Amino acid sequence: MNLSFVAFAQQPTPPPMPPQATEFYTPVPPKITAGTLNSNPPSDAIVIFDGTNLNGFVSSKDGSSPAEWLIENGELVVVRGKGDIQSKLAFGDAQFHVEWSAPTTIVGEGQGRGNSGFFLMGMYEVQVLDSYESKTYTNGQAASIYKQHPPLVNATRPPGEWNYYDIIFKAPRFDKNGMVTSPATVTVLHNGVLVQNNVILRGPTEYIGIPNYQSHAEALPIKLQDHGNPVRFRNIWVRPL
Repeated sequence: MNLSFVAFAQQPTPPPMPPQATEFYTPVPPKITAGTLNSNPPSDAIVIFDGTNLNGFVSSKDGSSPAEWLIENGELVVVRGKGDIQSKLAFGDAQFHVEWSAPTTIVGEGQGRGNSGFFLMGMYEVQVLDSYESKTYTNGQAASIYKQHPPLVNATRPPGEWNYYDIIFKAPRFDKNGMVTSPATVTVLHNGVLVQNNVILRGPTEYIGIPNYQSHAEALPIKLQDHGNPVRFRNIWVRPL
């Protein structure tokens, strides 16, 4: 009998990892005042949402049924319980622009306050959250690469005011065997302020546990998250690179 095999086979299963194991609270990004909002898309942009209709989106539940969020005053509003929505078009390397506003009615704290998310390729999250006067783990606050990279500074505006993200994304590359040859990278400007400087992603966003890459298509839809809060979006456009 191979005793080394028996010893290996009898190793105990490690206990499950709690979500808190991948949260950290220091260092705290310093708070700053951001510049002015510029909401004009460039002439070569693909406009996903211009305030008139939801034709650019479908439900993420099946990737084909109509998106069930609301349009109010030209703004896209998360409807609790209707689920995430995703773009009909798929993107890889691209420049993204999205504007969002946290609810003025303050409900909850931390991750329960004005929470949504902008998911690159449907799996790499730039966090959307009311982080103006609300504490949470720093790699989960607004403009973080969720559970991976906190923002360099906190440029969040008060609830009801408009924030905007300009995101430069380089998709990961995989070889024919599904191994990562080049990880994804992300640069984020929050209200015109650099908060993520070409950071390297360790894999898709995970709430619990450590991210790990799995091979996927070169282009996938972006996704907006229904986290139960009536976050508003407007002026969403993309420039494929």
